[in-house]
Amino acid sequence: MVANLTTPLLGIVATTAIGRLGDATMLGGVAMMSVIFDCLFWLFGFLRMSTLAFTAQSIGAGDTREVPAHLLRGLIIAIAVGVVLIALQGPLAAALIGAMGGSDGVSAAARTYFTIRIWSAPLVLANFAVLGWLVGQARATLALSVQVAINLVNIAATIALVLWFDFGIAGAAVAAVIAEGSGLLIGLVIAAWLGRGIPRTSRAMLFDPSRLKRMFAVNRDIMLRTAALIAVFLFFTAQGARGGDVVLATNSVLNNFLMVSAFFLDGLANAAEQLCGRTLGARDRDGFVSATRLVILWGFAFALAVSATYAFTGPLLIDVMTSSAELRRAARDYLWLVALAPILGVFAFAYDGVYIGATWAREMRNLMLLSLLLFLLAWLALRPLGNTGLWIALLSHYIWRGGLQALRYPAMLRASFPPAAVG
Repeated sequence: MVANLTTPLLGIVATTAIGRLGDATMLGGVAMMSVIFDCLFWLFGFLRMSTLAFTAQSIGAGDTREVPAHLLRGLIIAIAVGVVLIALQGPLAAALIGAMGGSDGVSAAARTYFTIRIWSAPLVLANFAVLGWLVGQARATLALSVQVAINLVNIAATIALVLWFDFGIAGAAVAAVIAEGSGLLIGLVIAAWLGRGIPRTSRAMLFDPSRLKRMFAVNRDIMLRTAALIAVFLFFTAQGARGGDVVLATNSVLNNFLMVSAFFLDGLANAAEQLCGRTLGARDRDGFVSATRLVILWGFAFALAVSATYAFTGPLLIDVMTSSAELRRAARDYLWLVALAPILGVFAFAYDGVYIGATWAREMRNLMLLSLLLFLLAWLALRPLGNTGLWIALLSHYIWRGGLQALRYPAMLRASFPPAAVG
């Protein structure tokens, strides 16, 4: 959980540093890019999810030979995808920035950030694979060390480049690239150290057709599921941008609260991925069910704590993130909605972890597509309420997403643990 909690700090640090400059246009640009890169890289989050699930299942099944193969496959895909993203940076920037609908000033700032940070793509995606591999082995402390290193480097580099050397939005982008590169170097050193006690992977096992087929099928479905989820947040950001620079900047400040609570709860989901993956591999139905229940119970406990923290300290945190009096007032108006998000999202994040650990990827994909449709219908119904209606529609998506997975869970449990297979 603590490891995941550090993830959104890259966007928060950049937003805060730029926000201290008091320029709403520049803040809108870095806010737009933080969302775009979060979503762009998040689209390939299957590298972390599938690597984690497959690693945990192999450990549960006692097949240690497969453990290093999962990391190597993930790294190969990460580097290939990262290179493709860099090669396509021109049309990608034009399409994504254009779709967001920001003002000319915001779009110009966003383009500067994009052309620099896109070079971190192979580094970020490779970090996904390394972190998934570590958590899949229940090496959460090591994963935490990598995440903390990334964010310490990012904080130091952002402060130096943005506030000391006055490089503006370009400095924030360079800092993110430096941070991801440092994290990958540390992660690979840790992986090499851990790999000393694991049997080497043969080329035949690494490229085994049946294993590759299963991996690509799961990755495809997780990617489509993630694309549907990303569509919700891109739509949310685009609608905010169409409301003007102040609405966009306000939503970007509040989005930091949302991202922190999301990654906080996703830490429990990571635990569910590892535990459910391992118990599925071991054919331990009771352990699987117990892990699901514990994640949900602890999810509500932590969600209540986060919501209370936002309710009491939210205004102070808003003041830290922006020096604009107008943005401070606007952000306070929507703070109560942000405070509800952790509680409404417990089922969504808990069952995400369960479904990923069990590699119920096809069902996740279908339920997420249905949740996207329900979100859009909610937005249409609430559109007269403006930005408030947009926030309520976003929170309703948490309810659809978690509720549908909860309803489908009993049938999936029976299918994965038929009576004859339960040990």
